[in-house]
Amino acid sequence: MTDKQTGGALAGFRVIDLTRVLGGPFCTQLLSDHGAEVIKVEPPQGDEVRDWGPPFKDGLSAYFSGVNRNKRSLGLDLRSARGQEILFQLLEGADVMIDNFKAGSLEKWGIGYEDVIAKRFPSLIYCSITGFGADGPYGGFPGYDAVAQALSGQISVNGSPESGPMRIGVPIIDLATGLYASIGILMAAEERRRSGQGQRVDASLFDTGVALLHPQAANYFMSGKAPVLTGNSHPNISPYDLYKTKQGQLFLAIGNDRQFRLLGETLGHPEWATDPRFLHNPERLEHRHELNAAITEALSTHVAEEVSSTLLAKGAPAGAVLTIAEVAELPHTLHREMVVELDGYRGTGIPIKMGRTPGSIRAKPPHYGSATRDVLAGLGYDRTQVDDLIADEVAFTERAKPPV
Repeated sequence: MTDKQTGGALAGFRVIDLTRVLGGPFCTQLLSDHGAEVIKVEPPQGDEVRDWGPPFKDGLSAYFSGVNRNKRSLGLDLRSARGQEILFQLLEGADVMIDNFKAGSLEKWGIGYEDVIAKRFPSLIYCSITGFGADGPYGGFPGYDAVAQALSGQISVNGSPESGPMRIGVPIIDLATGLYASIGILMAAEERRRSGQGQRVDASLFDTGVALLHPQAANYFMSGKAPVLTGNSHPNISPYDLYKTKQGQLFLAIGNDRQFRLLGETLGHPEWATDPRFLHNPERLEHRHELNAAITEALSTHVAEEVSSTLLAKGAPAGAVLTIAEVAELPHTLHREMVVELDGYRGTGIPIKMGRTPGSIRAKPPHYGSATRDVLAGLGYDRTQVDDLIADEVAFTERAKPPV
């Protein structure tokens, strides 16, 4: 049975997506990839990452396109009473509403979750993604990925003594918050199956950043010693580092004695496995500098990709450092369908492989308001009523100009 026949694991699951930028859209794209119907409700000016470029293609930024496929876009002013009534109509048949507004925004507009939405839609799951949560000393403060990386300690443990603390190259906290949000939504959906009740799912960038501090936080809690910058090295394992070769760079992640023996044999140094300095991981960690020097010298006559392939085939973790362009053409990437294309759209594939109900790419990222008329028609509005809503700037098919 194909994915078109099954519709995906979340077929019939309806999500009203009020999110913008990254964490929220990443969450809802994951849900939509697996069959959920996602209506992306955008404010009059649209999701601001539509402007985050170049690059642009067909009027869409790459940043927006990367996290908004399989969705329909409805332009709507939620600050207006008529816009809110349309939202309520959308929620009548919805399973989830998700937003990443600044804490208190819904209450400011008179449609707070506890006071209005939960009472009117008791089975609705409401997910709120914020920078720091709604309460506490930082409650309600705005948050972006890099700010959360800084305040959660992530930046303090990333980088080398030479570079100093550094931001992680991908917006890992935004993306992981989107993952936590999707997990929370599905947990709430499972609980609702038993209780019949919806609930709030609270996900924040700060909480995610702290939760991801492994193993540094665990090391600190046990030893009382603050982690130091180790660059590409691992604080608990050796050899676990980036090495230069005759051609290319190679990352070794040797986690046990067997893998270390295979490394030595592959590089022509079987004696390493019986060297008292390198017998087990604690000794290798204590003598990491001598070991790294020996490995670097041995690799000076090897090619990174060849060593990587050889070690992987033997069961020892190693990876040549590839560029994004090389990853996109890697045979394994293509075999795993981790680059997908649809009518000119090209993006990363679906990482969760479902046996009976696989996910699918059904629609390209939407232009702003491209589904406004269809969504409103589905709610029972006739053509004249839709025209009036657009003329009165309640609903939108084109982005409004930002206020001066």
